[in-house]
Amino acid sequence: MERLQKVLAEAGIASRRKCEELITAGRVQVNDEVVTTLGVKVDPKQDSIRVDGKPIRKQSKVYLLFNKPKGVITSAEDPEGRKTVTDFFKHLKVRVYPIGRLDYDTEGLLLLTNDGDFAHLLTHPKFHVPRTYLATVNGVPHGTMLDKLRSGIKLEDGMTSPAEVDYYDVDPDKKEAIIKITIFEGRNRQVRRMFDAIHHPVIKLKRVQFGPILLTGVPRGKSRPLLPVEVEELRKAAQDVGAGKSHNIHKGELDV
Repeated sequence: MERLQKVLAEAGIASRRKCEELITAGRVQVNDEVVTTLGVKVDPKQDSIRVDGKPIRKQSKVYLLFNKPKGVITSAEDPEGRKTVTDFFKHLKVRVYPIGRLDYDTEGLLLLTNDGDFAHLLTHPKFHVPRTYLATVNGVPHGTMLDKLRSGIKLEDGMTSPAEVDYYDVDPDKKEAIIKITIFEGRNRQVRRMFDAIHHPVIKLKRVQFGPILLTGVPRGKSRPLLPVEVEELRKAAQDVGAGKSHNIHKGELDV
């Protein structure tokens, strides 16, 4: 048994919030009875569910890797009319939504799906899968500054978890450096705030790895389906984190 609004969202009707609005507006029927109460549970395999008189159809699960460009909102829609990640997937017959977020000014690896349970597994704090970024920062941080990030650094919302941090490329002439950083939590604008805290603000930020999945061979603004084995690797990575097992990050060529 699942909540009605979740079943509607996973059938591609609309976002879960919009589906809640459809329910309270009396536009949803379950077994020929209008339902207006949120939280009602249904069996999508047994119950007849209709929206505006039309039966919903169960969709196959879709899992995508997208190379998000800078200047795109990680959202299904934007009230300001800015381009969103879902604008890149209007050709699909199913509705997909992003797993987690990348800031407007951040580019790189973003996963999308129509599988709510999978998205929940990868975004719940208990199962937080490591994310790796390449951060181009102003100036060249001294090793002691990077040690602060490795140990955990105090932000306005508390201490961060220890991060894995290494120099990726240094250009003394440009007075900037690219730092590879892996974090194990998902606070708002966390990587940028961590580098602000050591007085080396981020100039450019790109996510290049999500758990075991690397961003390789996917041009900016393009996507590819995740392989079934990759989906299972992500599930296992999240479950391992939840079980307190050590992180197993694949090493490979990063796409800069």
